[in-house]
Amino acid sequence: MNKETTHFGFETVAEQEKARRVRSVFDSVASRYDLMNDLMSGGMHRLWKAFTIERSGVREGSRVLDVAGGTGDLSLAFAKRVGKTGQVWLTDINNAMLARGRDRLTDKGYMLPVAQCDAEKLPFPDDWFDCVTVAFGLRNMTHKEQALAEMRRVLRPGGRLLVLEFSQVWKPLAPVYDFYSFQVIPRIGQLVTQDSDSYRYLSESIRVHPDQETLKAMMEGVGLERVEYFNMALGVVALHRGFKF
Repeated sequence: MNKETTHFGFETVAEQEKARRVRSVFDSVASRYDLMNDLMSGGMHRLWKAFTIERSGVREGSRVLDVAGGTGDLSLAFAKRVGKTGQVWLTDINNAMLARGRDRLTDKGYMLPVAQCDAEKLPFPDDWFDCVTVAFGLRNMTHKEQALAEMRRVLRPGGRLLVLEFSQVWKPLAPVYDFYSFQVIPRIGQLVTQDSDSYRYLSESIRVHPDQETLKAMMEGVGLERVEYFNMALGVVALHRGFKF
């Protein structure tokens, strides 16, 4: 794969084409995104996100950046933690997802700052945030190392980056997981959103995403330290955490 091409699921496509097609996927699924997350994970995504919050070290007065924050699950939880003296920014590259997240937060009484931006070119100053999180968004990014480096750049010294993402499942479980991913999830997607292709892509994108050790090495490669990961659901999902010193 040369520098101008990248993965879109199992396909190899031009980098610009990936950005367009990923945008199309999330435009399609935005309105039913939360419902589909509950259906696909049996509600477990809420536990995975709660674990992320607990490992974040965020407290009253903290500054938090939620990258690819989508419909705002993490932003809402962080807003409750940081209080009036803290700050939580919700960002996403996709306007449909960001608008849904902003409206959802407003409905719950939280007027958080939002920004539509590319994780590879974050519009924030160096050394600003206490915590940066990205949940189920890194695998859709074209240049993952560049995005990780940007997230590290905006962290203050002592700050931490948390990456919650699908990962490599425990090998004995892989056949069952593959059947569920490629046979069941697209059918659920078709029933709920009339769009099986987007959910087929999302299943494929998990398979080409770096595994636990590879992502750990990538985070260390951009200068993060004390990088560790926590497997959940037998490796279906992993939370990586690294610090900037």
